Amino acid sequence: MSSTCQSCKPEHVNFLEATFRKIFPQDNAFRDKAKTRLEQLTMPHWALGDLMDLAVDLAGMTRSLHPPVQRKRVVIMVGDHGVTAEGVSKYPSEVTAQMVYNFINGGAGINALARQAGAEVTVVDMGCAADLSALAEAGKIISKKIGTGTTNMALGPAMTRTNAVFALEAGIQVAEQFAAETDIFATGDMGIGNTTASTAIVAALSGKSIDELTGRGTGLDDAQFAQKKKVLERILQINKPDTKDGIDVLAKVGGYEIGGIAGLIIGAAANRKPVLVDGFISTAGAMIACKLEPFVRDYIICAHRSVEQGHIVMQEQIGCKPLLDLKMRLGEGTGAALAMNVVEAAVAVLTEVATFAEAGVTGTPVA
Repeated sequence: MSSTCQSCKPEHVNFLEATFRKIFPQDNAFRDKAKTRLEQLTMPHWALGDLMDLAVDLAGMTRSLHPPVQRKRVVIMVGDHGVTAEGVSKYPSEVTAQMVYNFINGGAGINALARQAGAEVTVVDMGCAADLSALAEAGKIISKKIGTGTTNMALGPAMTRTNAVFALEAGIQVAEQFAAETDIFATGDMGIGNTTASTAIVAALSGKSIDELTGRGTGLDDAQFAQKKKVLERILQINKPDTKDGIDVLAKVGGYEIGGIAGLIIGAAANRKPVLVDGFISTAGAMIACKLEPFVRDYIICAHRSVEQGHIVMQEQIGCKPLLDLKMRLGEGTGAALAMNVVEAAVAVLTEVATFAEAGVTGTPVA
């Protein structure tokens, strides 16, 4: 693993290290068994392409030739960003809390797509600027609140190193809380300003230029877009994140919800649960998770490719090909919810299609 918390109490270091030690690569024996069966199905060799590759991955992740994927959960991590003071978003920070109410009332894009996929939606307050304690007390959301939004990273680090570790731990704890009743997790996000934080993360970890990575987020006009790029250059110059240290990158240029997403992915991997990673913000969390523990990659399924131009670089960095490319850019976990249908399809191919022997079909093509 790439980093430990040098300024944290031993119990926090031990919690992360203990979680990392539970993460192992996919099981090659089950991958081989799945591949052998798929090669014998009543169709030309590997005729369903990426769907069959996904089936092999699912077998390896779950250690099963009947990968369980019925119990699905989208976890939306919520956090605000102090950098919105720099005019990097088209919307004010107040929208973050307003969207939380939309989520719990079932009226957001993620609610519609999660219902279609048969998935539960869980909302976690990692660092919303608004007071959401009444929703937590009513059991409508989970509170893991670390602060009321990050500080303005254009002026200095977004959070302390200790709070970055707290964010990772909180995400792991959410995965642990639901692991027994969840077959497959999906990541979601809500936080005005978080495309700026995510762009800073991929810029730091990839070494690519701000011009190459920056997108228009919520729909910035040309002047706002130029301002966003200028702010991002300043963020990297002032904070100088240590690219070898995932916690330092998260602390200096990340967000509480991004840390929560990274922790959720780590916790899912520790429990051998597949995790569908959504779009640009979720993949920033995945980059942090993979930096901290590379074996996490074996449990990640990249759901789709966002139109945010830095997303392709993120996916290349973690070595993950997206299942879908539908020009989406909403976040919330919408792409991950949609991809759940593809995951179920992959399992159906593995478990329901007959082999040549089972169907009594001659499997050798005629010359």
